Amino acid sequence: MTQYSYSRVSLFEDCPYHFKLRYIDKLTEIPKLDADNPLIIGNALHSAIENGLEKAIQEYYDSFPVLTDAIILEAMKLEIIVPKINKFLEQFVGFEAIHEYYIDKPNYRGYVDLILVAQTGECIVLDFKYSNHIKNYKDSGQLHVYKHYLEKYGFNVKKMGFLFAPKVTRKQDHDNGEDLYQYRRRVLNELNGKDVTFLPIEYDEMHVLYFQNSIKKIESATSYPKNVSGNCFGCIPKFRPNYLEAIENEKGEIEMVLPANERREKIIDTKPDFWIYGDSYVGKSTFVDKIENMLFLNTDGNTDNTTAPVIPIKNEVTKEGRRTNVKLAWELFLEVIHELETVDNDYEAVALDLVEDMYEHCRVYVFEKNGWEHESDGSYGKGWSKVTTEFNNQFKRLKALGYQVGYVSKEKVEEINLKGGSKRTTFKPNINDKVANFLTGTVDLTMRAFTNSDDERFLQLAKKNNVFGGGRFAFQVDTCSLDYDEFLDELTAAQDGKTTKKKSSPVKEDKPKRERKKRDDVAEEENEKVQEAVKEVDQEAAAAEEKPKRERKSRTKNEEASVEENTDAPAEEEKPKRKRRERKPVDDTPPGEDSSEDAPAEEEKPARTRKRRTRVGSGE
Repeated sequence: MTQYSYSRVSLFEDCPYHFKLRYIDKLTEIPKLDADNPLIIGNALHSAIENGLEKAIQEYYDSFPVLTDAIILEAMKLEIIVPKINKFLEQFVGFEAIHEYYIDKPNYRGYVDLILVAQTGECIVLDFKYSNHIKNYKDSGQLHVYKHYLEKYGFNVKKMGFLFAPKVTRKQDHDNGEDLYQYRRRVLNELNGKDVTFLPIEYDEMHVLYFQNSIKKIESATSYPKNVSGNCFGCIPKFRPNYLEAIENEKGEIEMVLPANERREKIIDTKPDFWIYGDSYVGKSTFVDKIENMLFLNTDGNTDNTTAPVIPIKNEVTKEGRRTNVKLAWELFLEVIHELETVDNDYEAVALDLVEDMYEHCRVYVFEKNGWEHESDGSYGKGWSKVTTEFNNQFKRLKALGYQVGYVSKEKVEEINLKGGSKRTTFKPNINDKVANFLTGTVDLTMRAFTNSDDERFLQLAKKNNVFGGGRFAFQVDTCSLDYDEFLDELTAAQDGKTTKKKSSPVKEDKPKRERKKRDDVAEEENEKVQEAVKEVDQEAAAAEEKPKRERKSRTKNEEASVEENTDAPAEEEKPKRKRRERKPVDDTPPGEDSSEDAPAEEEKPARTRKRRTRVGSGE
C-alpha cells in the first residue's frame, strides 16, 4: 500500500501534472540551492531548537556547495530568529519536548515538528513555518491530519498551531551606494523589530475526510492536467523545478522511458560523471585527457597538450557566392548530440571544455532565434526561462546517452564577508550560481584542481565550505595528486572501504607529522638557548657587582660628556638613567670622541649607543 504524506496529496490537488512527474514517473528533482530555501531554513530551525544554534548553522552551511554573502546573511538571521523561538517555548517549562516525531501508518507518513507533552498527558502540537503569509495557513489541513494519526498512537492532543518565524527579504540598494555592511545592518535591524507569531488551529474533522478523499482521487486518476488550482509554483517559469531525467519534446511534453522493475547490482564506479575546475594552466584538460575512448568538445582551442579526438565548438562561417552563412556554435553542439544519439560509435566518454563557454553559446543561440539582445527583452521571466530551459534540456540529452560525462571550467575567486567583518576567499566555477547548482546536480562529484606553493598539483576531494564541490563518495583523504590513475585509486578506496597503500594526500597526511616533529626539535633547541642565555646574564651580573666603582666612574664620565654635548637637561637628572643602564653589556667608548689608535677595534662603533642616550636625555 502506498504511503501518502500531506505534501504529496497537496501537490496533487494543486497540479496533478507535477505530481505525476515526481511520484509516478519518479524523476529526480534537482533542488534549488537558494540561501533562503524554505526547506533548508526549516531544517536549520528544527536542528537549532533541538541541538543548539552552533551545530545548526554548521549543518546549514554544509547544505551548500560553497558559501556566499547571501548564505552568511541567512545564518546571521538564524542567530536572531532562534532565540526568539526559544523565548516563546520558555512558557512550556515542565513539558516533555518530542522533536521530529515520525508517524508511520500503512496509508500515511509524516513528521511532526514538535510535540509538547504536559505532566497531565495533554499535548500541544506545533509546526514551524518560515513565512510571512500567515493567512495562507489558516485553512491548511496539515495539523488536523497530524492530530488524527497521533491519537492513534495514544497522544491526547488538546491544542495545536503554526509557529511562524519572521522573514525579512530585502535587496541591497546599489543605486544609492549601499555597501554590504549597511545592507546587512538594515536587514538585521528590521528583523530585530519582529517577533514570532503563533497561529492557533481549532480541530476540524472535515479536513481529515478531505485528505482521505484526495487519496482516493489519486489512486483512481487517469489524467494529470496542469495547475488545476492556479496555485502551482512549478508551473511558473521562474520557479519551475528541474528534473534530471526529464527531456521535453517539441510540444513541451515530457518523454520518459521507465526501467525494468529489477534491483541493480551495486558495483564500484570507476567512470563517474564529474566536473573539474581550476586556475588556468593547472592541468585540468591534461587530467581529463587520460580517460580512455573519450571525445573532446572544445571551445577555447587549447588542445595542443591533449591527444583525444576533438571537435571544436565554435561558429562556422561559410560563403555561397555573395551570401555568408553562419552556423552558431550551439547549433554545432546540437548536431554532435544528435550524432551521438543516432550513430553507433566506440566512444565511452564525452568531455566539454569549457562548460561556461557552452552556456554563452546557448544564450547567443536563443537571442538569435527570438531576435533579442538580452534575456530581459522577453516578457517577465520568459527570456531567462528560455535560456535556462534550452541549456538544461540539451545537457540532459547528453547525460541520458549513457556516456561518462566530464565538465571542465576555469575557477572564479571571490571574497565573502563573514559576520565578524573578516573575509574569506571562496573558489567556484566561472559560471553563474544557478547554472552551477544545476550542473553539479547532474554529476557524481565536483572537484577543484589547484597548485600549492611548491608548484605541486592536487585535486580537492573533501568538501570545504569555501570551495565549491562535493560528491557522492566518502573519500578517505582530503586531496590527491592531479593524476587520473591516483584519482581512480582513491575513488575505488572510497567505495570498497579499503585504505589505499600509497597515501595520495601528502599535503594533509605526510607533512603535518614532519612539521610537528620539527617544531618539537626547535622548541627543545630554543629552551637550551634560553637556559644558556640566563646563565650568561647571571655571570655578567655577578661580575658587574664585583667591580661597581670602576664601571660607575667610567659611565658617569660618558653620560656627562653625552649630556654636555647633546642636551640641555641637568646632569643630576641623568644619574638614574646611568644607574639603570650600568649593567647592560654596551660599548664604553665615550660619546663624541674619535676612536684613537690605542682603542681596541671592537670599540670603534659607539654611534648607535650615543644616539639612543641622546634621545632619552632629550625626552626628559
